[in-house]
Amino acid sequence: MSRLWRRPAVLIAITAVLMLAAGLAVGWVAGTSAPGNDSVEAGFARDMQTHHQQAVEMAMYEWQNGSDPAMTTVAYDIATTQSTEIGMYRTWLRDWGVQLSSGEPMAWAGDEHAHDSEDTGGLMPGMATDEQMAEFKTLTGAEADVMFADLMIAHHIGGVDMAKAALERTDNELVATAARRTISNQQAEIENLENHRDNILNAVEE
Repeated sequence: MSRLWRRPAVLIAITAVLMLAAGLAVGWVAGTSAPGNDSVEAGFARDMQTHHQQAVEMAMYEWQNGSDPAMTTVAYDIATTQSTEIGMYRTWLRDWGVQLSSGEPMAWAGDEHAHDSEDTGGLMPGMATDEQMAEFKTLTGAEADVMFADLMIAHHIGGVDMAKAALERTDNELVATAARRTISNQQAEIENLENHRDNILNAVEE
């Protein structure tokens, strides 16, 4: 990867363009339905954009500070893909005329999912704590690679669970399609992260 593509400013610019493009691409579709402020669809979109923001933050740190090329490539892909989806979710919320943020994570998923945030101090499923993020940002090289994989695997497992909860509760095809895509993409990334992490750990042990 060239030095140009490893500059933070370049990635930030790329992700901003992707977010805008995603918003424009889905805006006309989102406008055909208007879920309410307390709907499953609006709650899912609000929570997923917050969930994705942390994934992008972790991925950008790994991309700049990790040492394993396979892992930093995964991080780059996560940062750009999830930035695009943040733009998509924000466009949905604007087009639906609902709040862009909410103080009640997972409220849309029903009482059976209330423990998902209560048990982690208000965090959504899979999200890293402030302490974990602070520790991660002290690491570089192989240590950063391994902790990034651990945090992102947990993060993706939580994201898949959220997408499955939305899929079970929505009849909005736009949201259902996004949820199915999240499940498919993040399950594949979990497998990739596990494989790359195991390769790094094996190399360290040799």
